[in-house]
Amino acid sequence: MGFDQIRQRRLSDDIVERLEAMILEGTLKAGERLPAERALAEQFGVSRPSLREAIQKLTAKGLLMSRQGGGNYVVEALGSTFSDPLLHLLENNPEAQRDLLEFRHTLEASCAYYAALRATSVDRERLTQAFEELQDCYAHANDDSRSQEGAADARFHLAIAEASHNAVLLHTIRGLFDLLKRNVVTNIGGMYKQRTETREMLISQHRDLYLAIIEGRAQDAREVSSRHILYVQEVLEEVRQEVQRVARAERRKGI
Repeated sequence: MGFDQIRQRRLSDDIVERLEAMILEGTLKAGERLPAERALAEQFGVSRPSLREAIQKLTAKGLLMSRQGGGNYVVEALGSTFSDPLLHLLENNPEAQRDLLEFRHTLEASCAYYAALRATSVDRERLTQAFEELQDCYAHANDDSRSQEGAADARFHLAIAEASHNAVLLHTIRGLFDLLKRNVVTNIGGMYKQRTETREMLISQHRDLYLAIIEGRAQDAREVSSRHILYVQEVLEEVRQEVQRVARAERRKGI
């Protein structure tokens, strides 16, 4: 009977596994610079040659990139769900905006549910910070601050995804971050004009969602998230119908 030789595992393989886990869990983010080799080797308790070998393996896999004289970085495109040209198309197409809201309805409800079940004290601190930044945007909102409000809204939902401790949900939300931010900016102006109570409704819905997650009420978190997106869809449908009515009236006026 023959036996295959046991392949000795290299230390660099252990380092690769550790760094891959950090990328997958979101500790290392797309575009983020790794600590200097000396510092990282000390943190891991390994030699610099072993660390350098691991970095070369991850670079070959397309997870890291090296910049001459500038250190090592997680690749920028990691987790990008859509290319920039496609993002532009989605951003400017009303039907695609509707599709995005339908997608968010399922995705964010799941994130909220698992975040309520799994959030750690660190997650709750990060979520609280994101929630307070969003509330501050609401308090100082005006026509010039919509981009800040959109970014704060997207960061709040990203913090929820991080707290879900589900790598697929997290990287999907991260890949959609720019599109989510633009979606909010595109929507809120028309929503605020359509219904005077919209701002207060959004403030209330985000507060209820935040509290449900912080208090560990998973089913409530899922339902609040679902109601939030359904409300946005409802108001935007009213906006769409109003735009159509105005366009018809203008056409008749020109006859």
